[in-house]
Amino acid sequence: MASRYPDQVPVGSTDWAGGFVSFAGIIMVLVGGLQTLAGLIAIFSNEFYVATANYLFKFDATTWGWIHMLLGAVVFLAGFGVMMGQTWARVVGITLAVLSAVASFLFVPYYPFWSLLLVVLNVMVIWALTVYQAPRETY
Repeated sequence: MASRYPDQVPVGSTDWAGGFVSFAGIIMVLVGGLQTLAGLIAIFSNEFYVATANYLFKFDATTWGWIHMLLGAVVFLAGFGVMMGQTWARVVGITLAVLSAVASFLFVPYYPFWSLLLVVLNVMVIWALTVYQAPRETY
């Protein structure tokens, strides 16, 4: 729908995209919390996760626990920044979602369903944060 005034953004054009940014922030908080939880489980219960034999990225479960816990905590905090509408948080969120997806993908042999779920959620966050364009302010 075109506006009568060319310097104004039509009302309905960015509402859905803004909703996706809110969605991305909430999912980032969720993914960060889940990843932190997975990290804590790996740290405190080292035998919970069992790796397959001959895996290329074979780390001790405690090492994976620290990776997931630290990355999850940062994603969790960046999610709140995204929900508050901070531009820096969107950039950080995209970067962290990529790192989180890669870490979750490398964790597949330890806990396949959980890891693939986190990869899918991170891809949704990346999409939601990249599709949004903030409305321009006019003076």
